[in-house]
Amino acid sequence: MSSTSSPVTTGSQSASAQAAGGSKSAARLRTPRKKHVPGRPKRSVLLTVLTGLIMLYTVVPLVWLVISSTKSQEGLADSSGLWFAHDFALWDNISQTFTYDDGIFVRWLLNTLLYVVLGAGGATFLAILGGYALAKFNFPGKRAVFAVVIGAVAVPGTALAVPTFLMFSKMGLTDTPWAVIIPSLVSPFGLYLMWVFATEAIPVELLEAARIDGAGEVRTFFQVSLPLLAPGIVTVLLFTTVATWNNYFLPLIMLKDPNWYPLTLGLDAWNNQAQTIGGDVIFNLVITGSLLTIVPLIAAFLLLQKYWQSGLAAGSVKE
Repeated sequence: MSSTSSPVTTGSQSASAQAAGGSKSAARLRTPRKKHVPGRPKRSVLLTVLTGLIMLYTVVPLVWLVISSTKSQEGLADSSGLWFAHDFALWDNISQTFTYDDGIFVRWLLNTLLYVVLGAGGATFLAILGGYALAKFNFPGKRAVFAVVIGAVAVPGTALAVPTFLMFSKMGLTDTPWAVIIPSLVSPFGLYLMWVFATEAIPVELLEAARIDGAGEVRTFFQVSLPLLAPGIVTVLLFTTVATWNNYFLPLIMLKDPNWYPLTLGLDAWNNQAQTIGGDVIFNLVITGSLLTIVPLIAAFLLLQKYWQSGLAAGSVKE
């Protein structure tokens, strides 16, 4: 029995060995497929090209602004826009910007800081209180409040500028700093953002534990909830600061006295002066002032970047 079955077994083993060898050689000849490693982003040529175009669209005006700020008034007319002139006049331009017209640029800078501290700071504080209350407390009319907030986000600020001017004119507040500060206190988008953030960032169990331990609502808010809201607070503060810092249309219709102008309106006045026949041509000061205007915003984004990014990513991972 063993002698008759041995050749068949040997033949089958040799056939299977040949098949296995053939499959191994075919596997070696076949190009291995690259598998996507979890946690590593996929590469996209189209996305890379689009990102590059957006980067150029963003960086080129900034490069032009930096290069043009190093030129004198004559250098702006005699040189290319994206290359330096024969003279380097950045420090002279900065000095003239701060001293021109009895240092009015410094006054505009202080006005802008005032509007940002009171307007953007107040808007952030109100957004924190409102967003926390809407996220963690139930009360009649909550759905109506949600609809109002969403509707306010959809309404552009320019649509409310004329009614706001008429109302402030009746109250006698036009041509005063309050005409800029009070409207800046209202930030529907900041309120909505804090509402969403507080809903995800503060566990209800944590608030209940604090109340069981005898903490009141005010103490619970400032000692328990406020530290957890830090990333969202920074995010809202950056948005409101940028909006108030770059605000142009509202001060344009509210203010007539140049001593209360913010930087945006003051630089526009300088630019109009340079374009007027017989006016003092100070385009170099307008460009240098524009560069000085964006420096604080860039510094704020760089310093608060880690808090801002963590605030935007909060709630993206569910435990």
